[in-house]
Amino acid sequence: MNAMGVRVSVEQVLALAPDDASRRAGSALGTAGPWSGTGRGGGAVWGLCKGSGGVSYRTVVDTTGPAYLCACPSRKFPCKHALGLLLLQASDAAAIEEATAPDWAARWLTDRREHAGSTGSAGGTASAALGAEGGAAAGPADPEAARRRAERRAARITSGAQELEQRLTDLLRGGLAAAEQAGYGPWEETAARMVDAQAPGLAGRVRELGAIPGSGPGWPVRLLEECALTHLLDRAWLGADRLPAPFAATVRTRVGLTAPVDGVPLRDHWLVLAQYDAADARLTTRRIWLHGTASGRTALLLSFGAAGRAPRLALPVGAVLDGELTPHTGSGQLRAEPGERFVPVAGPAAPPPGGPVGAALDAYGRALREDPWLDSWPVTLSGVLPARAEYGWQLADADGREALPLTPAAQSRPGLWRLVALSGGAPVTVFGECGHRGFTPLAAWSPETPGETVPLV
Repeated sequence: MNAMGVRVSVEQVLALAPDDASRRAGSALGTAGPWSGTGRGGGAVWGLCKGSGGVSYRTVVDTTGPAYLCACPSRKFPCKHALGLLLLQASDAAAIEEATAPDWAARWLTDRREHAGSTGSAGGTASAALGAEGGAAAGPADPEAARRRAERRAARITSGAQELEQRLTDLLRGGLAAAEQAGYGPWEETAARMVDAQAPGLAGRVRELGAIPGSGPGWPVRLLEECALTHLLDRAWLGADRLPAPFAATVRTRVGLTAPVDGVPLRDHWLVLAQYDAADARLTTRRIWLHGTASGRTALLLSFGAAGRAPRLALPVGAVLDGELTPHTGSGQLRAEPGERFVPVAGPAAPPPGGPVGAALDAYGRALREDPWLDSWPVTLSGVLPARAEYGWQLADADGREALPLTPAAQSRPGLWRLVALSGGAPVTVFGECGHRGFTPLAAWSPETPGETVPLV
């Protein structure tokens, strides 16, 4: 149980894990055997977990954040001990009794909450973590110096965009077939030049271009499409002063500048729809989708961790949290920052309102009109069935009128079989991301249990 008396399920705890290895390791510690000195109270749970060599690790979780502290050397967040403690509590409500926190746990809880109260952060896990990653930060002490820095960076990005335009021109003049022969090296060199130009968004697109040649049948078509989108972004940046303000803000975001957090704050009860990580050699990005039960708004929280480290922000999928979000600026922008502590509220939440496949495709099309570089767009499908097709799995309207193929990545995940089992041949409601390669299901609801969110990632 958490501070508000809301029971957290095993699935919600597992959704906090930074990776599959942590889920497995945490599950192994989700029994009473390795634990001693456990207790709960005041929105926290704590205990001592016996490790190798007879060492016992002090572990405490502030469930109002959530936030975690463990004496183990793991760099993962939450670590397997925190997951195991939460799993023990979730799987057996009587396994951990009400108690007074020991000094080591009480000191950390008091310090953490006092700091959260003085800074107005979301318990040091949401607002504070995201603020450090480029969220709502204090304004510069010297506005004139900040303006000069912004101008210098804009000039570097312009130089990088011009260089990238020349690279694309040379590619098309030499023919796309030459891209496979040249290998990945020239692309990585160009990406490094974009990093030097302080345009990480352009660098990311260049690396994606470099991964396409030789990636399978039809790769020249995919390369041409992505080259066209990259060219469009270059030209949009070079002519940003002639664009409408919202679209210009989107262009700035796409080249790698941080969008300002200056939207109107929105207080709501937010249903945590999905949480998953995407990692490369440099960065781990965690995406958390939320749905406002009163406003109907969909919001995206992003949290980042350095290579090999899990992002600090983690929210339990299926939980309903009372809190405030402030959106970023930009056309079609869904990203937001939490403005104050998220507090769990009791009671299940209905899934977001959905529609048929055709309505989802229309929504994705409208979003592309606002942001042509969108990789995906959140949509909710209602009354759909998972079904096999000639080229793999798809989600089809119950009347068979339209269908949306699943992405190759989605078809290789265990979540697909969880979705098939949940459906059992009956229509279900599915939330996920719609993109040009298909649909990625992230959460689902059965008509028999409409208030239970089933994570699919």
